[in-house]
Amino acid sequence: MSAPAPAVPLLDGRLKDLLAGKVVVLTGVTGFIGEQILWKMLTELPDTTPALLVRPKGSTSARDRVVTLLKKKIFTEVREAAGGAEQLLEARIRVIEGDLPRVPALPGDLDVVLHCAGDVSFDPPIDQAFRTNTIGTRALMEQMLAAVTDADGQRTKIPHYVHISTAYTAGRRRGAIREAAHEHDIDPQAETERGMALLELVESQSRTAEQLTKLRKEAEREHRQAGYLTTAADTERRRKEWVQRKLVEAGTERARSLGWTDVYTFTKALGEKVVAEVGKDIRVSIVRPAIVESSWKHPYPGWIEGFKMAEPLILAYGKGQLPEFPASPDSVVDIVPCDYVVNAILAVCATEPEVGTPVYYHSNSGARNPLTFRDLYAHVREYFLAHPFEGGARGAAALPEWNFPGAASVERLLFTSERAASLADRAVSLVPRSKLTRKMAQELDRTTKELSFLRRYLSLYNEYGQSELHFVDDNTLALHQSLHPDDVDAFAFDSAAYDWRTYLQDVHCPSITAPVRRMETLRRRRGQRPTTYRDLSRDGAAGGGKGVLAAFDLDGTVMTTNVVETYLWARLPELGPLSRAREVGDIARRLPGWLSAERRDRGTFLRSVYRRYAGADLAALEEFVDTAMAPSILERVSPDAVRRIREHRDAGHTCVLLTGVVRPLTRPLEPLFDVVVAADLATDAAGRCTGFLTGPPMVGESRSAWLRHYAASHGIDLQASHAYADSHVDLPMLSAVGNPVAVSPDVGLMRAASQRQWSVVEWRAAAQLPRLSLPARR
Repeated sequence: MSAPAPAVPLLDGRLKDLLAGKVVVLTGVTGFIGEQILWKMLTELPDTTPALLVRPKGSTSARDRVVTLLKKKIFTEVREAAGGAEQLLEARIRVIEGDLPRVPALPGDLDVVLHCAGDVSFDPPIDQAFRTNTIGTRALMEQMLAAVTDADGQRTKIPHYVHISTAYTAGRRRGAIREAAHEHDIDPQAETERGMALLELVESQSRTAEQLTKLRKEAEREHRQAGYLTTAADTERRRKEWVQRKLVEAGTERARSLGWTDVYTFTKALGEKVVAEVGKDIRVSIVRPAIVESSWKHPYPGWIEGFKMAEPLILAYGKGQLPEFPASPDSVVDIVPCDYVVNAILAVCATEPEVGTPVYYHSNSGARNPLTFRDLYAHVREYFLAHPFEGGARGAAALPEWNFPGAASVERLLFTSERAASLADRAVSLVPRSKLTRKMAQELDRTTKELSFLRRYLSLYNEYGQSELHFVDDNTLALHQSLHPDDVDAFAFDSAAYDWRTYLQDVHCPSITAPVRRMETLRRRRGQRPTTYRDLSRDGAAGGGKGVLAAFDLDGTVMTTNVVETYLWARLPELGPLSRAREVGDIARRLPGWLSAERRDRGTFLRSVYRRYAGADLAALEEFVDTAMAPSILERVSPDAVRRIREHRDAGHTCVLLTGVVRPLTRPLEPLFDVVVAADLATDAAGRCTGFLTGPPMVGESRSAWLRHYAASHGIDLQASHAYADSHVDLPMLSAVGNPVAVSPDVGLMRAASQRQWSVVEWRAAAQLPRLSLPARR
């Protein structure tokens, strides 16, 4: 039989008086709840001193981070009253620079330690979850005890430790959950040590030959053409992601094997046990909020920082991207407004529980103001029917109608959709490049992104959607009822005091959709203006041309042709009809092998084609290009490319053509560029081509290496420079500059550009001669 719950300590005065003169050490002030706690203390508790434990971030000190925090809108009134953020900090706040679990010495005059910091992700890697929720908690409490212990080992005072946990530390239990310790026999220290050891184990597994081979081959399938360094970087990225994924899986499975929904709630439950063990000789209170969302009243209705648990799902539903949800329609979704949680926490800070007897408080709504998933869906649907997101060309998204078919049905639907998307992706990779192919790939990418979102969130929230927990909040209600009458308006936290229709439709949904609507309006106003396709007239007027280059690929970017086609232009006119037929037939026979070689290594493909120049007179080839081929080459130059090159020249930029095409074929384009880097055909003593090159062709990573060398030799600022290319093989070249642009790209480059937020432009092809027409000898 469990022990009876301790008597709830009640309030016997106003909070500002009960907390007057007290120093409250607060962690997590840069987080959602911590920020509003600080605001509440500064506005309603004038004689209380918050001491903020804040970690530095990069080169920004803890103090500067607090100053930045105080410049937020929420602090406007109290900041202006103090004369500014710096003045407010000096007058009211102490800053302790440090982090969890490396906690520095805490002030000896502390009275309350309010631990709000914590990893709020449901699926952090297992080592990170333990580091924050158990190791960090123990370190903070030990420093608190050290601060109030003198040199003789005697306590100078008995502090009050207030721990912010979560209602879902109850795990996969059902029925009523009391405001008391959860019964389990798991040793937090042993479990933490084993959880932390998994990091080294998984890291070691990720470096085995078998795993690295698998990851390298995956990277090569996507990036082989771009070069070895690009492939190596992607292999390492995949290894790190694999480690993170395995640590997340390890945490989830360990938690579920012991009866918790996820590693977050599991480690928070162990953190509660740490609190009880370390705090056996002090005053301890543990507050367990449920699902914390936007404020009901303070600092204003709908106040929220970032997106929490429900927001991604609500927004996805409003955009028509959440066809179903694996929840039981009658399960309670236990949402509580943020200001009610903050008010309850500060009221708990003002109590004096018995030493060695932790008191637990549930901050939730399900006990006396339950909201079911069916009700939540109805309110959200009603809101978006009245206030839909503005649609694009297709109009507003159709809102799905949920029937709550159950988790198994939703899983089948999701699996089928994922399978269809995977097959479609394979098909797109085999389709020849075109504007239609890019459009198909973009639609597929949007679908895949939506499916990934659904998979992640349905996996995370499935357990919560089936929850049959009932959090008793008797202690919290008793504490609320002991509020001084003059504190009720500012510090109320009775969750039965509001109705869900008003909260969801008039407060919460408008608040979380407002920034999304503003962003969509901004996007519509500026259209699809690229982010790296710069306005060169403005750059030139500002003197931005000096020390800047613009690098252009040739095939597919400046010209709509390829090396096989240009070879045939140069070769076929000198052959008779029968020889022409044999040459074309031989090319057709070799083409599949060449294409296969190009997918592996473009340099190998180019060398294979250029072997066919063996025996050609280089001088005669150059003369033929100048006299006969030039019109055919220039006919296929994109007018958009010519216009852009001229804009760069007018801006004073150095224009460079980087191509793997043989140099004779670039001769008609030389007037457009300051520098032409092309493949040089090797010749014998008689000036005839040997079929080999004088050096490796300029493809893949060799282009980025050339750019860096040229920039270092000529005082070029690559970060201010530009590059234009059409193929995934050019990824290293584009990555070398600050303003990369993908031009009518293949699917691989289009996706890379989207991930990196590069501009993607469509350059029109020139009005062409018939594709099979050949230059005529003069």
